[in-house]
Amino acid sequence: MQPTVLILGARGRFGMAAARAFSEAGWNVLGQIRPGASARLAGVQWLPIDLADGAALAQAARGASVVVHALNPPYPQWAKQLPVLMEAALGLAKTLDATLMFPGNVYNYGASMPALLDEATPQRPSTRKGALRVAAEQRLIDSDVRSVVIRAGDYFGSGSGSWFDIALAKDIQKGKMSYPGAMDVATSWAYLPDLARSFVAVADKLAQDPAALPRHASFGFAGHQLKGSDWAALMQAVAQERGWLAPGQRLKLGRMPWWLIHSLSFAVPMFRELSEMRYLWQTPYALSGDKLAAFIGVQPLTPLPQALRAALADLGK
Repeated sequence: MQPTVLILGARGRFGMAAARAFSEAGWNVLGQIRPGASARLAGVQWLPIDLADGAALAQAARGASVVVHALNPPYPQWAKQLPVLMEAALGLAKTLDATLMFPGNVYNYGASMPALLDEATPQRPSTRKGALRVAAEQRLIDSDVRSVVIRAGDYFGSGSGSWFDIALAKDIQKGKMSYPGAMDVATSWAYLPDLARSFVAVADKLAQDPAALPRHASFGFAGHQLKGSDWAALMQAVAQERGWLAPGQRLKLGRMPWWLIHSLSFAVPMFRELSEMRYLWQTPYALSGDKLAAFIGVQPLTPLPQALRAALADLGK
């Protein structure tokens, strides 16, 4: 019998990637979007129902065995909205008797995080947003809803909304690349279609055996570990290939004006939120994917040159 997944916030960046991945894997996909919104993706049944109308949404999603929480408000709205969105997702999953899947991040670990993060690494957030993410995941653990967290680093691919498109790739067609951090500090990057396919792989295993995991499980998604210099080399090669750089011309490298972002943070809420997370570009870290690989087998990992070309194409470049 074809399993069904309900994706909350399916029109967003991760939501759309998850909808595509589940559909391609043969799942019946229900995509929740705001009333009045529209979306196009083959194989998805769109549900324009407000998240606040849990009864109507649960009725429309009858039979779903998995709920994917892909809702992510803008940074300045996190304190107000994250708890509300988590409660709505938990309520739906409980009504449907479904497993709730949630994309985690590394904010939970704080500025003192070690170089390698795994499922046993203590979570000691050093920012407001980190504390909010810890609270959200603790709410999962405290609930009686089955849950799975898959944690990843920075996203790239499947559209806009990350440092990749607002900095690294913004001016690549002009032969320029900006980088938010130190060029020699390696951090973790998740090609979004790979992360979405990992969600599907875990859900597939649970569809076969609901007892394959404990009631509350978490995994790390290793992705790609890249320094700024690695990104520069990749971008240089693609820019040469596409003719955005003349033969022998070098990529122009720029740096994020953190001093300006910090100085304006009192007046611009988004700048305040970005400034708080600067430590992520100064602290080397990687995510262990050993537990995930042991559970699903081979972890999806698109070769970097191929992923980069696809990510640029998604941005119309």
